[in-house]
Amino acid sequence: MLTKAAVTLAAAIAVLGPCDPTGIKPPEGSIAGTWGGENAGLIADDTSAHVHIGCTYGNISQEIVPDAWGRFDVPGQQNITAHPVDLGVMHPARFSGRVVGGSMTLTVALTDTAVTLGPVQLAYGKEPRMGPCPICRRTGAMK
Repeated sequence: MLTKAAVTLAAAIAVLGPCDPTGIKPPEGSIAGTWGGENAGLIADDTSAHVHIGCTYGNISQEIVPDAWGRFDVPGQQNITAHPVDLGVMHPARFSGRVVGGSMTLTVALTDTAVTLGPVQLAYGKEPRMGPCPICRRTGAMK
């Protein structure tokens, strides 16, 4: 038998939804915008995305659309030798993760090597904090 406090807590969780520390959420069904974290960032629009994890960068040539549970897994390319001298080698990669409200967990797995970057935590609407590595800040830089 449920106590009154347990019923009240369950009702509050149902109304408020999952914990979202940012309080800022992307548009429904989209992840378009800037997502930032510690030494990681993602800039997305409705046709592509650009990713930085540490001193690496990658590109996704399609819209990222999470499923009903917030999960996504899309192909792209990642350059793991971008800094301090960009060798221009783009590796095929899978970009996967989960979005819950304004929070994203992102992992990049190169498919031609055993290299995996992440998982990293990103928050919607926050500027990436990249430390010594540069980051592209314009959507036009994704192409």
